[in-house]
Amino acid sequence: MKTENVLEEFNRATKSLASARLLLSARLFEDAVSRSYYAVMHAAKASLLVHEVIADSHTKVRRLFGSVLVRPGLIEKEWAAILARGQDKRAVAEYAVGAVWEPEEASRLVEDAAAFVQMVQDYLRSVGLTVEE
Repeated sequence: MKTENVLEEFNRATKSLASARLLLSARLFEDAVSRSYYAVMHAAKASLLVHEVIADSHTKVRRLFGSVLVRPGLIEKEWAAILARGQDKRAVAEYAVGAVWEPEEASRLVEDAAAFVQMVQDYLRSVGLTVEE
């Protein structure tokens, strides 16, 4: 495992989460939803890199997260559902120009992303990586 790469991905996740929170507070819901997905996606990529698995597309991140981390029981199945839901909602936020986002839904997705990033931080620590708060 290249610790530097894992931490770079995780750092990108935390930055995306911070962006999602700022966008949510500015009531820019589409962009908050998009950034919340990227927080989850980068955190998922960090967790895969622990196992030297590189996912070079959104679809591969989703598939490999399930096969490398969830199926063997390293991470609970509920987290894969958050990744999948985030990916689906991001597509709507990015491409469905007329979509209307309720503040509650956008807020829930940002909260899910925060929980996902925290879960990955805990996972990284459990495998011996030092991850900053």
